Amino acid sequence: MSHAVGAGMNVRAHVFVSGLVQGVSFRYYTARMAQRLGLSGWVRNLYDERVEAVFEGEKEKVEEAVEYCRHGPPNARVSNIEIKWEEWTDKYRSFAIGY
Repeated sequence: MSHAVGAGMNVRAHVFVSGLVQGVSFRYYTARMAQRLGLSGWVRNLYDERVEAVFEGEKEKVEEAVEYCRHGPPNARVSNIEIKWEEWTDKYRSFAIGY
């Protein structure tokens, strides 16, 4: 059922990040980090100045990505993060930046 032998449980985190998170390369750094972790999903800016992201993959790696979003890249100032844990969908093949 799992893709790799000994792979952990797959999960999905839907994250909304508030604060100074647009115009500071948040999407770029988040995508790079998610790709490095082997996660799939996407990250995009919202009209209300938040960043929204979906991470899918092994639980430990998704948790690492969520942790990253608590501070973001060097110039970001995260004031709040909202995390919704959802069912893993295996819908995405890679991690993309949405525009």
